Amino acid sequence: MSMQSDVMQQEASGMEEDPGGPMLVSKLEGCSGITAGDCRKLEEAGLHTVEAVAFASRKRLMDIRGISEKKAEAFQTEAAKFVPMGFTTASEFHLRRADVIRLTTGSTELDKLLHGGIETGSITELFGEFRTGKTQLCHTMAVTCQLPLDQGGGEGKCLYIDSEGSFRPERLLAVAERYGLSGQDVLDNVAYARAHNSEHQHKLLIQASAMMAESRYALLIVDSATAHFRADYVGRGELAARQTSLGQFLRCLLRLADEYGVAVLITNQVVAQVDGAAMFSADPKKPIGGNIMGHACTTRLYFRKGAGESRICKVYGSPCLPEDECKFAIYPDGVGDVRE
Repeated sequence: MSMQSDVMQQEASGMEEDPGGPMLVSKLEGCSGITAGDCRKLEEAGLHTVEAVAFASRKRLMDIRGISEKKAEAFQTEAAKFVPMGFTTASEFHLRRADVIRLTTGSTELDKLLHGGIETGSITELFGEFRTGKTQLCHTMAVTCQLPLDQGGGEGKCLYIDSEGSFRPERLLAVAERYGLSGQDVLDNVAYARAHNSEHQHKLLIQASAMMAESRYALLIVDSATAHFRADYVGRGELAARQTSLGQFLRCLLRLADEYGVAVLITNQVVAQVDGAAMFSADPKKPIGGNIMGHACTTRLYFRKGAGESRICKVYGSPCLPEDECKFAIYPDGVGDVRE
């Protein structure tokens, strides 16, 4: 196996000792009257780390059964002692940004477009029509995230939430062979779950948080993030409820990226504009989710079909990447550069 077992098989106690990893909520036990029972209540509610407690609002803590206002205040006070919550200089933040890991996509051109690959600690959205390569990139990255750091990987496992039934383990085996990895080890390092509705999809993130607290994960994939929300909330009458629920789901994804430093990769569907503005648009398709999705995702990538097996990726929105595009291709062993 290409990854060291002590990295891939970290136990909760090991993560507590890792200065760069998340701190388990049990670290607060004994502080300001906080008991082991109180910590268990937070874990049952999906708050498994000190960071999660520090980032949560007092209202969120008080909504947990058995947590009083006084106890919530104690949790916030103690968590703030471990997690920096104030201002810092841009210089210090710039130094932290220099340590951000980027995961290779399998395509040199696509990595170049993204300045090294998919960024950890943030949400990257892939949207486009069917058969544009979104799911294929997800399969490829479920393997590349397990590569060593010097090969563009994250030396971590992958969590894969599938809402459309398009996950295929045999694709992972083909990509693993391409990189010289053990197929069985690669499959063992991918935690897969099928989401059956939007509520179930949200509950899976609570399970994901518990798993990330016990072992090292580098990538969280949701394919697709919006399919169930489109099906569960129909018509304009339920639009507000849909957007609220979608916003909560995306906020939970962002919290996981912040707490555990994982890369979050989500796919999104598109809808064709049928209003008058479509007549003056070269491409009338736009991503589902509206402004809620646009504000939550750090990087937005638009995929469209090219000639043959080639696909085109365009940077649709990013705080640091220029608006540009590149070509990549889909092969039996995953995503790669276009071959002449």
